[in-house]
Amino acid sequence: MGKFFHLAIRFLLGFVFLLSVVWGAFALYYQFPATQSLKLLAIAGWLGIAGASLIAVRRHGTKRGSLVYIAALACLLGWWQSFTPSNEREWADDVAETTTAIRDGSVVTFSHVRNFDWRSETDYKPRWEQRRYDLDQLRSVDMLLSYWTGPAIAHTLVSFGFSDGRYLVFSVEIRKERHEAFSEIGGFFKQFETSLIVADERDIVRVRTNIRGEDVYLYRISMPQEAMRELFLAYAGEANQLVAKPRFYHTVTANCTTVVYEMVRKIIPGLPMDYRLLLSGYLPEYLYSIGGLDTRFPLDTLRRNGRITDRAKAADQDPDFSRLIRDNMHE
Repeated sequence: MGKFFHLAIRFLLGFVFLLSVVWGAFALYYQFPATQSLKLLAIAGWLGIAGASLIAVRRHGTKRGSLVYIAALACLLGWWQSFTPSNEREWADDVAETTTAIRDGSVVTFSHVRNFDWRSETDYKPRWEQRRYDLDQLRSVDMLLSYWTGPAIAHTLVSFGFSDGRYLVFSVEIRKERHEAFSEIGGFFKQFETSLIVADERDIVRVRTNIRGEDVYLYRISMPQEAMRELFLAYAGEANQLVAKPRFYHTVTANCTTVVYEMVRKIIPGLPMDYRLLLSGYLPEYLYSIGGLDTRFPLDTLRRNGRITDRAKAADQDPDFSRLIRDNMHE
């Protein structure tokens, strides 16, 4: 029994060591402020320290042999903690502004609502607007899932509909700088800040279907009126918090789906955690199982009727875009 316990401890220490070596290499790759060649040199130095420590452990035992590596890891962690999120960088145009929300009774006023006129990914007319929405006119909440790489991964957007026919979309995204592009791995290593984009549907849905060639599905969420109001205000509060205190985006713990889940969980206590919150392409199955979608119809019917890609392409720049993408859908 003692031998088994000893082997288990050695295995655990070895796994932690390997994990920390890999983490350190990626941290240096994504954050070391140098040219590519110097980044690779820094990584080689880090791997050299790890290798030397393994030799030292074999010669001098775990306690003495690991001292140098532990010291190097402590220095690396201290350097890592020095990185703090910021709202002051040279941002890409589509995430250049931060939204603030001011509530006056039932009316919420948003600054910097995005309403770009997209002609291509590099050809567009930037437009940021101030808009006011009356919570007493709030009528619906829709979830949009935008697929670009297989069935398991999708970007989650939430759209609020009002009785005057307007829709306002909230989208948690990476806030990339001008020279950056999206990277799932970079999202683990403080490469991006978090951005909450508040946008017109004709901008944020159309850019995905008509410009980027993504496949988008829309689902009506079953939610009491009061819960809809609370979720809308939660988004408004989240926007204000990100302006006051920026945060790093994280591919798993702070992404387009988990941030929404945390807000909804405060409104609907007991909302179960599920692997489909990470594999967001399967969110419809999760929501259907907890009664969050219209269970009068089979999920396959909701999915088939909810595919708006072709309708969005046909609607294109039509001012009635939001109504046209919802044609032939079950209410």
